[in-house]
Amino acid sequence: MSRRLSKLCLGLTSVVLLVFLTFMSSPAHAAERLIGLHSAQVMSQSMPWIAQEAGLFKKHDLDFRLVFIPSSPVATAATLNGDAEIGLTGAIGNVRAYVQGFTDLVFIGGVKNILTHSILAKPEIKRPEDLKGKRVAVGRFGGNTHYFTIQALKRFGMDASKDIQTIQTGGGPETLAALLGGSVDAAGLVAPGDSAAVSRGFVYVINGPELRIPYGATQFVTLRSVIVKRGAVIGQFMRVMAESAKIMHTDKPFVYKVLGKYLRITDTKVLDAAYQSEIPALERRLEVHDAALQASLDEIAPLDARAKKIKPQQLIDRRYLVELEKSGAFGS
Repeated sequence: MSRRLSKLCLGLTSVVLLVFLTFMSSPAHAAERLIGLHSAQVMSQSMPWIAQEAGLFKKHDLDFRLVFIPSSPVATAATLNGDAEIGLTGAIGNVRAYVQGFTDLVFIGGVKNILTHSILAKPEIKRPEDLKGKRVAVGRFGGNTHYFTIQALKRFGMDASKDIQTIQTGGGPETLAALLGGSVDAAGLVAPGDSAAVSRGFVYVINGPELRIPYGATQFVTLRSVIVKRGAVIGQFMRVMAESAKIMHTDKPFVYKVLGKYLRITDTKVLDAAYQSEIPALERRLEVHDAALQASLDEIAPLDARAKKIKPQQLIDRRYLVELEKSGAFGS
């Protein structure tokens, strides 16, 4: 394991260990225990919240604990270190680790295979060209928002490394706060952050969903060794996610209630705008697309030639998706 990855693992262990010890000290019962993680407080990673509020974990006899780790690379480190058995996170950190030789990592499903971020700015910034020389906020360097900003500007003949000043904020809520507070001129945001910005008078400079840039924005990832040891439990979890996805796509009032609770958004107009823009990009059948992972391999290849020899299919195990399809868990 690289020194950088080791440091990430060590820095994270105390946090996850506390959750784990609390978890293990709970009274014994029949439910299977499972620790998962997610890396962003956004709609595309809200299915565990929906499942919790709908009682789906209890229904399927799972005692599930969710840990929030606001970075795909750090979340990858946690998975490799055995601190969590299932992750709902961006693909890039996991693909990079796989390229570096950590081939135990495997994708077993997907929620979002394109980027739906957008760049919003002050009203006086109307066109992509107007962003030149401006301060543009992203969550983390190397994360989904940063990648989107680079690729979106490239579509308009611009170079993010030269034409803008990229500011790292730490995450979606922090990016929105930076934009609203005036410390940046523009920001890369995803639902519901973009809708919240619009409600405060900011405007879309680049509408990301229209570009449909392939990318593993939100994927389910685990370890092949975990599947060997706890394959049935991972299968239970994926069935819960299948039912949660059905709720996501069919029960807007319930979804709004959940998003409102966990994201602390009470404005129904903001929730509705976010839902309407994001839901077309979310996978009803939890499919993970080859093109989404290929985008990460292509991103890594200029810095690590090993990525050129890897095919997306090597990173994917579709056994649970096949089982769910056969059982009718996804519905019609």
